[in-house]
Amino acid sequence: MDVSQYLEIFIDETKEHLQNLNEHILILEREPENENTINEIFRAAHSLKGMAGTMGYKRMQRLTHDMENVFSEIRNGKMKATSELVDILFRGLDALEAYLANIQNDATEGEEDNEDIITALNNFLNAGLGKPVEDNKADVKSTDTVGAPVAGGEKMKFKNIKIEEHEKKAIVKAGMMDLNVVGLTIYIQEYCVLKGARAFMINRTLEEYGEIIKLSPSAQDLEDEKYDFDYSAFIITKETPQKLAQIASDVSEVKEVVADYIHLSDTDVASITEVIKQDETSSSVPKPAKEAGSLKAGGAAPNAKAAPKPVANRSVRVDIDKLDVLMNLVSELIIAKNGLISISSSKDIMLDTGFHEQIEYLERVTTNLHESVMKTRMVPIESVVNRFPRMIRDLSKKLGKEMELYMTGEDTELDRTVIDEIGDPLMHLLRNAADHGLESNEEREKAGKNPVGSIYLDAYQDGNNVVIEVRDDGGGINTEKIKKKAIEKGTITEEQAERMTDKDIINILFQPSFSTAEKVTDVSGRGVGLDVVKTKIEALGGEIEAITKLGEGSNFIIRLPLTLAIIQALMVIIGDEKYALPLSSIQTVENIPASEVKTIQGKEVINLRGSIVPIFRLGNILDCKEQENPPEELLIVIVKKGDRLAGMLVDELIGQQEIVIKSIGKYIKNHKIISGATILGNGEVALILDVNSLV
Repeated sequence: MDVSQYLEIFIDETKEHLQNLNEHILILEREPENENTINEIFRAAHSLKGMAGTMGYKRMQRLTHDMENVFSEIRNGKMKATSELVDILFRGLDALEAYLANIQNDATEGEEDNEDIITALNNFLNAGLGKPVEDNKADVKSTDTVGAPVAGGEKMKFKNIKIEEHEKKAIVKAGMMDLNVVGLTIYIQEYCVLKGARAFMINRTLEEYGEIIKLSPSAQDLEDEKYDFDYSAFIITKETPQKLAQIASDVSEVKEVVADYIHLSDTDVASITEVIKQDETSSSVPKPAKEAGSLKAGGAAPNAKAAPKPVANRSVRVDIDKLDVLMNLVSELIIAKNGLISISSSKDIMLDTGFHEQIEYLERVTTNLHESVMKTRMVPIESVVNRFPRMIRDLSKKLGKEMELYMTGEDTELDRTVIDEIGDPLMHLLRNAADHGLESNEEREKAGKNPVGSIYLDAYQDGNNVVIEVRDDGGGINTEKIKKKAIEKGTITEEQAERMTDKDIINILFQPSFSTAEKVTDVSGRGVGLDVVKTKIEALGGEIEAITKLGEGSNFIIRLPLTLAIIQALMVIIGDEKYALPLSSIQTVENIPASEVKTIQGKEVINLRGSIVPIFRLGNILDCKEQENPPEELLIVIVKKGDRLAGMLVDELIGQQEIVIKSIGKYIKNHKIISGATILGNGEVALILDVNSLV
């Protein structure tokens, strides 16, 4: 059996355990005597230790083992958790995450032993137990292993196992070679995660000291985890039962091992010895040791074909690449459907009802297939944000500011592609809020605020978008300070500054390398990196907006599309070209008399039911062919970005259509209004317009 087949499971489950530890250690800091939390940390550390040991990651196993030792004593009430311990534990978690990162890179845990963390844990343990702190290695041994065999006969289940004739023959032969035959019954902890792998580890260890001639249950059943939590083995060896019991006990998650010599009756020995002497072909001699191999190394293991494994649950982990392939196939299907719809408009087929029924059926199937695939790609945003409480806790200590993070909407789902990319921008905004958004505790008290600052991270679905807000109750953004800095740096002129609204000035923060910070810290600088945040979010098809009120705090609002691959679009004609406008940003379509278009400060606007809405002539922006006879009535698509409206002037509407977004890569790099392209049913390519960039 090759343990590498467990590597992906190990990585996934280790991530879950580390996150679990992260969350519960944060709780422990607030509630040091919370028994449920202490037990959960102990269990998570113990599981990690066992999994690491199974996979052969000794450094990881040792570190988690020492964490487990500390919590074993806390759990027994012999010592208390303190903030010092929490700090050590978080250092330990960082080290474990580094091990995991190495394992993900090259399947090795690296060379870092993290002795300082291990020493700190053992010193804390010894100090808590009233022992000299220098003696920090004496108690490192496992608390759940048994060194010596237990004399209790009931536990020696191997004594009740029927020994087959060929096994008796092997036992007699071993005696003739002055070798021992030892029976063992090995009890595994009930909470062991991978029983099959655990048995494999134990057997592989034992095979270094002899040859296993019998396993009960069989090797295949052990591998398939078809046993409770104990199994028996017979081994031909030079070692004593005590020694083998000790060796097996040293494997992680082994609860108890009992062992004794195996003796046959005098009658059996006499008869089998006679048979052996008569057997001229008898030449095989048991080897004292052999190389580690499969569980099937036990000679008596039957060769029965493996039965199907029981279904543990109804969910599976799917590689995102496989989902991408599925998504591409669905995309092709939709393009093909659009092609059929296009063909159906021809006169010859228009009267064929059967054809149209089939088209409608195909449309239903593709829509359902699309929705199903979309759902498989959706992941709760929790997987990204659950690391932030720890980060805010560390920042609080580092910056010397008391602060709390409040999160809502962690179960809001986003496309996996977006989830993978959104973590860094959110982290950046949170670090900004902690470092520059919140005032110091003293400043907050002087301003009559709660000295403990609050940072909020809220996620929720809004139509076809997911909105994530990162806000704080700090001092807000000083627009005068930004204006002054921008003029000093030459970003804007004084004349431009006078004409700019507060929103325009705040948008300067998103320009590259712009910062109002007096000094750059290693945490953040308001403005430093915000351009990167904006670029990343726009690359995901989203947008970011900042709202601030001096003295009351700031709010960064991110809007992201639910999915990046297939969208509903309004197909329009501008000049003699076809374009797609994402339906998610369209409010209404209006017919407005050309005479109602007015000009204010050089910009064309219309009065739409009492609201002054700027309009953009897309034909001019995209350099499309102008109509020879300008119409008396204009066709205007009203789009909404946040709380702002804008009108997009188009020449003709085609209709709503489900389109597949195709990247245009580097062909058109500098035109932000074009976000991609799509293939129409007749094979034409239409550009997708991101009209939000104009609003």
